[in-house]
Order: sequence, then structure tokens, then C-alpha cells
Amino acid sequence: MLLNRIKDRKVVLASGSPRRKELLQELGISFEVCVFQGEETYSPLMNTTEIAAHLATQKCKIVAQQFSADTIVIGGDTIVCLDGEILGKPSSETEATVMLKKLSGKTHEVISGIAIAYQNKIYSNFDVAKVHFLPLTDEEITYYVSQFQPLDKAGAYGIQEWIGLKKIDRIEGSFYTIMGLPTALLAQMLENILH
Repeated sequence: MLLNRIKDRKVVLASGSPRRKELLQELGISFEVCVFQGEETYSPLMNTTEIAAHLATQKCKIVAQQFSADTIVIGGDTIVCLDGEILGKPSSETEATVMLKKLSGKTHEVISGIAIAYQNKIYSNFDVAKVHFLPLTDEEITYYVSQFQPLDKAGAYGIQEWIGLKKIDRIEGSFYTIMGLPTALLAQMLENILH
């Protein structure tokens, strides 16, 4: 069982995301957090799935340099994609409002990349989920943007928050991928690495 294999190993989460932290805790894994410091960069020639895995790998590599090779370092990144356009973390409430208006009444993709550094190797993968938003009124968008914290979330929303509860009528794929950490994929990767 994974928890038996991992219990005596040092695990580091290379992310400051409260959602990833919460999900890793719920998997029963003990870990410490070391937040990636640096600029996230990727080639404009990459496709969206490559971007998510690349950014997760970038964070993982930089953080892993601070620890021994026996440390398991987990990095993650999530992007929201609508009709080929990447909707990152909004820089202002105005930008968050614009993003939510774009997502209103449409289906978009959420792609979460994972990277694991262990024994001087990097393992990476990604998962894709589709999310369908019901139409959002201007009043609903204004309420959400003012009452929640959309600026730290790709696509300007959190599925586990009010807007997800009220306005997301269906998803295809893992709920946890949309939250930012595809937990089943992560567990499988760790099982394979530590077999």
C-alpha cells in the first residue's frame, strides 16, 4: 500500500496552493511545503497539456535542488483553457470578471499537470477534465468576484466554492483535477515510482 511505502520518506509539496495542500493531506501523506520561487515560463509552441506538465516540472526541479535525492518532491500546475485560449490567474478583479463572462454558458477544459522528483529523476504527467458552466448573470459574477478570492485561481474560479456549487451543472473527468491536483493519478505515479 502506498501509505506504507511513503511513511518513512520525506515528502515536499512544491506549491503554495491551499487546495493542493488540502488534497495531499486527505491522501494521508505527511509532507512539508516549499513554495516555488521564480517565473513560470513556457514556449508558445507547446500545446495546453504540455504546458501544464512543463510548469509542474519546472517548479518541481527548482525546489528539488534544495533537498537530497531521497526526498520526494511533488509539483503541480493547473491551467484553464477555453477554445484554445489559456485563462491563467487573473491580475485584477476586472480581469476576473472578464474571464468569468467568457466561461459563462460554455464548456472549458481544466488541465492539471503533476511532476515528481525522486532519486535524481523527474516523472511528469497530466489529467484533463471538462467543466460546463450554466449562464452567469452580471450580478452573480460581481457577487463571486467581490466575496471570494478569484485572483489566486486559474480561470478566476474555484469549483469547490459558491460559483461551482451554483453554476457548474456537469463535469467530465476528475473533480480533483479541477481543484488542482489529480489525486488518483498522483497516487498511481507514486505507486509506480516506489514499487
